This record gives sequence, C-alpha cells and structure tokens, in this order.
Amino acid sequence: MKSIKQIAGYYKRKFGTSNPFEIAEFLNIEVIFDNFDKCSGCYLFMKNHRCIFINKNLEYRDRMLVMAHELGHAILHRKMNCYFIRNKTFLLTSKIEREANRFAVDLLIDDKELEEYEDKTVGQLSEIFGIEPALIELRLKE
Repeated sequence: MKSIKQIAGYYKRKFGTSNPFEIAEFLNIEVIFDNFDKCSGCYLFMKNHRCIFINKNLEYRDRMLVMAHELGHAILHRKMNCYFIRNKTFLLTSKIEREANRFAVDLLIDDKELEEYEDKTVGQLSEIFGIEPALIELRLKE
C-alpha cells in the first residue's frame, strides 16, 4: 500500500504541478467558491460527482491549504462526504482528517524545499510556507 506522501508525489509528477486547484481541474473535480460563516471548505461526493467548496473569503495561503486538504479527501476518501471546519487548527482527531492534512502538506511542501531550509526552525518554516506550525511538524515526520 502506498503512503500518503507517495500518493501526493504521484499526482505532482503526473500533472506537473503541486497547485491543488490545477490538480482538481485535471481530475474533473468541480471547485465552488462561496461565502461560509464558519466553514473553510468541504468535499462532497454526489452521484459520481466530486465537488469541493472553498470559502472565498480566505487569504491566498489559507485557500491553498484548505484546497489541498479537501483535494486529499477527494483522492484518499473519494466516496465519503468530508465536512471540514477550521477553528484554530487543522489538526483534528479523526483519521480521515489527519490523512487529508498529511496529503495537504505533502502536496504543498517538497522535500527539496525542506532541504533548502533545513537550518530553519518549525516557527521559521511556518512563516516561510504560510502553514501553521503543527502542520509543519506533521510534514517533518516521515
């Protein structure tokens, strides 16, 4: 069985990008932007149709992270409806949320980029990549 890191790497190589919006387009996953009160994004699977909803009020970096997370659901949990709410952290307790988080950080941060910044702290990496420290720590775990 392939690891989540291998799966994320496969899609980056296959489509020549780590941009989750571009990968979703290649996979014919519909992406809808809308106003949500407390929801950053969610993935829905309906009648063999995959759809990701993204809060259009998110800043660019948050939008990329939420999209990568929801794309993780679309790829790893294809037939599940995954409703993801972000309050203070993306680190939720359920297995599928942890897997989607892992996919997101593996997609967005290359090993080469980490090597380039190997002398940086978790806090510094968080600033560089615009990803919260807990997710940077998740990415650093192999």
